[in-house]
This record gives sequence, C-alpha cells and structure tokens, in this order.
Amino acid sequence: MSAATVTSKGQITIPVAVRDGLGVGAGDRVEFVEVAPGRYEVIAATQPVAALKGMFGPAKRSVSLDAMNAVIARRGASAK
Repeated sequence: MSAATVTSKGQITIPVAVRDGLGVGAGDRVEFVEVAPGRYEVIAATQPVAALKGMFGPAKRSVSLDAMNAVIARRGASAK
C-alpha cells in the first residue's frame, strides 16, 4: 500500500508506484470519483476525448449541424 501526506496547502505527492500504475506524469490530470461516502477512486484523465468514439456503438441516425443549432436556439429561447 502506498501513502502520501497532505500539505498545509492541500497538496499531495503521488508515489512513483501509483503514478506508474495510473500511467500519469507531470502535467497529466487525475479525477477523484466518490464511490461511497468517504471512499474515492483516483482515475487518470489522460485519454483524449477522441478515445470515446465508438463507445456507444454506431449512431442510429445522423443529425446535421444546422439541425443541432436550430434545436439549441429553440431551447435557449424558451429558457428565457
């Protein structure tokens, strides 16, 4: 088990073994996800958004940018 100490500024240094396991380095982002009260998972947020492509299977129908913009404009106007 690896451990770290929280500084007075709320910072920690992630141990090398944990950084290696997460595949993170200097400048990478990590996310803290609450999985239960008082319990968190640390997740490396190093994947580009393009890596999500295909996660939900092929699109059932395509929508043009003009159609999307029209819907956004209608919703925005109705919210006022």
